[in-house]
Amino acid sequence: MKWKTTFLAAPALALAALMAAPAAGIVSPAQAACGPGDHINGSSASWARQKFQEAGYGKVTDLKKGCDNYWHGIAMTSGGQQQRVVVSPDGNVMKEGGDGAAPQAHFEG
Repeated sequence: MKWKTTFLAAPALALAALMAAPAAGIVSPAQAACGPGDHINGSSASWARQKFQEAGYGKVTDLKKGCDNYWHGIAMTSGGQQQRVVVSPDGNVMKEGGDGAAPQAHFEG
């Protein structure tokens, strides 16, 4: 009976250990989408959210940073409409997908 408990518990413990501790050198699929030459700057989601709010947008959600360092998200306009928005690395806020919008990018995550 003891061997059955050990036999069943060992794989469960090994799986739990793998899930709890990130393995060194493993890259998430989103990070793998960036090319080896892509320079990812130090801008943060809070910086991007602040830029969107300074431009008059509220309730900023779904923030994702592209490999081109553009932050993409969804925000509410002053009229209460959802709008896809993007902020460039130098802080320019634009509507996504319309005139003057930044190019679409693959995301780092």
